[in-house]
Amino acid sequence: MRSGILLLDKPLGLSSNAALQRVRSLFDRAKAGHVGSLDPLATGMLPVCLGEATKVAGDILAGRKRYRFTIALGSATSTGDAEGEITQRAAVPPLDDAQVLPVLERFRGAQSQVPPMYSALKREGQPLYRLARAGVTVPRAPRSIELFELSLQGLGAEHLELETLCTKGTYIRVLAEDIAAALGSCGHVAALRRIAVEPFEHEPMQTLESLAELRATGGPMPLLPLDFALQHLPAVHLSADDSERCRRGQRVAASASGGRVRIYDAQGRFMGLGEADTSGGLQPRRLFNLDTSGAG
Repeated sequence: MRSGILLLDKPLGLSSNAALQRVRSLFDRAKAGHVGSLDPLATGMLPVCLGEATKVAGDILAGRKRYRFTIALGSATSTGDAEGEITQRAAVPPLDDAQVLPVLERFRGAQSQVPPMYSALKREGQPLYRLARAGVTVPRAPRSIELFELSLQGLGAEHLELETLCTKGTYIRVLAEDIAAALGSCGHVAALRRIAVEPFEHEPMQTLESLAELRATGGPMPLLPLDFALQHLPAVHLSADDSERCRRGQRVAASASGGRVRIYDAQGRFMGLGEADTSGGLQPRRLFNLDTSGAG
């Protein structure tokens, strides 16, 4: 089976790991890993790296994410979303664009955010959500995040529909709670959908049902090539002789300005990643199995 990147549209009510196992079963239990977890109550883009593509997961994880979400105003929950028990109620003031837009403006840009207790972060090897379920609360260090965009998509008497483009590690549940508080009420995430993960901004997502149908009919599985996730890196194309030397781990000459680069062989096939230096040399760092990469 060739390797590649699958853009799964994770369904509602399924954990990211459960979705991953469904994908693996459709790909003959292939080696695979998902990039960036989504809560069971969240839907949308979950990149799944299969085979050799697991080696580029770190580059995908570092990318920005785009979410669309709904804040239910007037009630806060233990988990920050609709799955938890209501812990607080508050009146919702009359809201219109004149009240909401200036508040959203304050949340754009670089800032610090304290992760929620209901998260997969670990403390002394124990996931925080397990501690939270046991009624234990522990201090969490603030994390640096950035909201590049935050726009109002819809406004009702007791809800807001928003869209944001943010850095990795941003907790939308915390953002929703903070926005609700800034509007003079309280709130929780009623719906959450991840609509894009850089660099996959316009590529179609696949559902578990569509993948199962393709598997049943023998159709080609829609995998993106490994190097699709690495387009932000410069490309270096090698001669046949230098390609062979590179495969043996030897340093070769290359016209690159320095830093990480994508390496292609004489046939234009993606070989892997290397480190270029300022003296015109290239050292291979991570090479891929061309027989299974599916990249070209």
